[in-house]
Order: sequence, then structure tokens, then C-alpha cells
Amino acid sequence: MIVSASRITDIPAFYSEWFFNRIKEGFVYVINPFNRKQISKVELTPKAVDLFVFWTKDAEPMLKRLDELKEFNYYFQFTIE
Repeated sequence: MIVSASRITDIPAFYSEWFFNRIKEGFVYVINPFNRKQISKVELTPKAVDLFVFWTKDAEPMLKRLDELKEFNYYFQFTIE
């Protein structure tokens, strides 16, 4: 599974602490935007995740903790204004 984190909310810039907590727990709950009553539990383990794609304008808050992602494949997509 490829996890796009995230095009709408800049997780690396504003929610990196939350993201690393989710990695530590090994899952995240996701609400279906078309049916808000439908909630899915998505596994965030090296076995389940093939790649994280981080969309950001500022990766700096995450950089000092990248060692926590050593078991995962990931890359950063930067928006430059």
C-alpha cells in the first residue's frame, strides 16, 4: 500500500508528532469523506506500507526523526512557491 501523507494537510510541517505517534501505534483510523459514518482502521507497519509519500512545504520538523522511519520506504514531494 502507498500512503499519501498528505496532499491536503501538511503532515510533515504541522503534524509530525501525531504522525510518529501513529507509526509507534502501528495504525490510523481514516474517515471516508463521502460517508463520514464509515471509519476504517489502516495498518501502518513495514509489512503493510510499501511507501510513504510526504507532501510538504516544510519538511524540517520531521528531519531530525527520520531514523524512526528506517524500516519504511519514503520520499518527500516539495511545494515551492
